[in-house]
Amino acid sequence: MSTNTNTAIPATENESWGFWGTMRGYASVAWPLAMTAIAEATGESLEDVRAFLDSKAGRHFADEVSGHQSHGQALPDAITTTVAAWMRMTIKRRTAIDYGIPQGLPYLNGFVMHAAIHDETVERD
Repeated sequence: MSTNTNTAIPATENESWGFWGTMRGYASVAWPLAMTAIAEATGESLEDVRAFLDSKAGRHFADEVSGHQSHGQALPDAITTTVAAWMRMTIKRRTAIDYGIPQGLPYLNGFVMHAAIHDETVERD
């Protein structure tokens, strides 16, 4: 599945936490870069990627992006590096048990899908 680049990037629904809150002053620039890179790497929808970036896992993803920035990488490169690292890692047995994500799946795919399912099942006001 390929991402339609003409599709509008969904806005965060969690400005104080998740990826947006962790990226702080870089958030408005980092958000569309991360959304696009993750959607292209995983084949998941932009709405599912939004759920991931707004989640606790999205905060961890932002922590890693920030770490790469602090070691001299430009923001786009830091996002690309983090996406690649999360796609190389796979869901291990313990994570599969704790989160119900199939073992062996790329980490990024697993947590994007997990966040999307959680987002769909949370009662909306």
